[in-house]
Amino acid sequence: QVQLVESGGGLVQPGGSLRLSCAASGRALSDYVMAWFRQAPGREREFVAAMSWRGSSTNYAASVKGRFTISRDNPENTAYLQMNSLKPEDTAVYYCAASFRWSSSPAVYNNWGQGTQVTVSS
Repeated sequence: QVQLVESGGGLVQPGGSLRLSCAASGRALSDYVMAWFRQAPGREREFVAAMSWRGSSTNYAASVKGRFTISRDNPENTAYLQMNSLKPEDTAVYYCAASFRWSSSPAVYNNWGQGTQVTVSS
């Protein structure tokens, strides 16, 4: 099992940027597909972005494509989510997750961080 810890959330104005980090321990990050999900109050957890084991493939939700960028540094055992041009509707708790399988379904991911709050508001 890999343990995941997110950081980098906070309050930002519309149009601003944040970079989330996901630090992994217990097992090599390169063993996993890494993904980011988010959950707003009263809504289901939704897929944001995923990156394959060595970073050759990415997948993004339509709502964030062109604004968010997922990346990973396997030697540093860390994954990232760069979020630009943030909108109020991006407000949610953001979770990083790890899976042995390539998927955008949260059901496939069995390793989760505790989440970090992102609030976009003026």
